Amino acid sequence: MKLPRRQFLHLTAGTAILPAIVRAQSYPTRPVHIIVGFPAGLAADVVARLVADPLSQRIGVPVIVENRPGAAGNIGTEVVVRSAPDGYTLLGAISGNAINAALYPNLTFNFVRDTAAVALLGFTPYVMLVNPFVPAKTIPEFIAYAKRNPAKVNMASPGSGTAPHLSGELFKMMTGLTTVHVPYRANFLPDLISGQVQVAFIAVAPVLSYIQSGQLRVLGVTSPARMDVLPDIPAIAEFVPGYEGSGWMGVCAPKNTPSTVVDWLNKEITAVIADPAMKKRLIAAGVEPTPMTPDQFSTLIVDAADKWAKVIKFAGIKPD
Repeated sequence: MKLPRRQFLHLTAGTAILPAIVRAQSYPTRPVHIIVGFPAGLAADVVARLVADPLSQRIGVPVIVENRPGAAGNIGTEVVVRSAPDGYTLLGAISGNAINAALYPNLTFNFVRDTAAVALLGFTPYVMLVNPFVPAKTIPEFIAYAKRNPAKVNMASPGSGTAPHLSGELFKMMTGLTTVHVPYRANFLPDLISGQVQVAFIAVAPVLSYIQSGQLRVLGVTSPARMDVLPDIPAIAEFVPGYEGSGWMGVCAPKNTPSTVVDWLNKEITAVIADPAMKKRLIAAGVEPTPMTPDQFSTLIVDAADKWAKVIKFAGIKPD
């Protein structure tokens, strides 16, 4: 029997959307786990938990944040990489995952190759801080000061190869400065405030009160443009063209997760971070909400891994 053209087009259109309908009916039917490779209370955990509850309400099943800390996030990442690619085990990914691909050459997995980008939550810009004993009040003044005092400026970080450390090393690489890196396993803010170390790159949320009280001076932000929370503070790129040293947070899945599941999760997560109340909460946590498609986020991951591999090689960085 020959079908009229209009009826044929309706049938083919219905066939085209069938996979999405099947996906919606079959996923999710049980709790979704977001694995965070860091202890509870750290930024990656806090942001994952901010997003988990409203995401659970949208998708109709519990979204459980599970902490698997250790080895700079590699333990949690491997849990996800080895999980079934069915959308029920996701990774709370951060820029450090892309860094680790170059920093740890003997890993049994490759974050870039073995995960599927789902959704970017946002960028996590850092601030470049100095203590009041440092005479520089601007980026150009700091560059001049550090060049007059080669190897006498100490740069604190939360550990070798961490994203804040690499943001500082990128700054050094692009300005030709020589500073002494001082990695800390504990809180370095008391030493920064007292003048034991002179400069650090750090997320804005935990230091905002120190900036406002005058205990620490912020010279610039690592994002390409100024931050909403610090509108009067210039981007470092305004003085060092091309500089961009922000971290980011997002959600990834095991490779080979069906594209219908990835695309659907992207849509739901994007809707969560687009909510005005959620945007305010993320900004307060130091995250600049930035929705991306899975393809755009995948490109960001590949580019970040390549960029930070060059910085790691240039600075000769080894993991702690």
